[in-house]
Amino acid sequence: MSQIGHRYIVALGSNVRHIRHGPPRKVLSAAIAAMQDNGLKLQAIAPTIESAPLGPSRRRYANTAALIATDLGPEALLAVLQAIETAFGRKRTGQPWSARVLDLDILLWSGGIWFGPHLTIPHPLFRQRTFALAPAAAIAPAWRDPISGFTLRQLLHRLTHPVTLLVPPAWSGP
Repeated sequence: MSQIGHRYIVALGSNVRHIRHGPPRKVLSAAIAAMQDNGLKLQAIAPTIESAPLGPSRRRYANTAALIATDLGPEALLAVLQAIETAFGRKRTGQPWSARVLDLDILLWSGGIWFGPHLTIPHPLFRQRTFALAPAAAIAPAWRDPISGFTLRQLLHRLTHPVTLLVPPAWSGP
């Protein structure tokens, strides 16, 4: 038996009903099954949450995250995930944040940092998005962000509990 070489946290999102799979929550379940059918070893799945859309879409999203293991490197995994998105009817229109049947994003990789022409790991915006960070922290709270050094639990706390800095009043002199 071969040992799996890489672990990834993949964020899943949907806010469009699929003709075969149904509402967004069921789309996510079907996408997880499709990931397994494509040889990705599911190690953990986060509870599904709902989130408000970014940008022009008006439909709420269903979001979750999966911890997977695979021998695939980052670019090869991206190709598999994009093929799954396409199979679910995703069309890459170039309009960011539009409604979509399925969105699969690689957030983190056990290898640390990856810069490629079509992929950056860690995902550049995951630290600012509760809908990605909360599910990821639910399944891998001690995973460290290779850029900030913070754990996912710490990053989520910093995002959801911002610190207010107190500024002392200006000194008016004697």
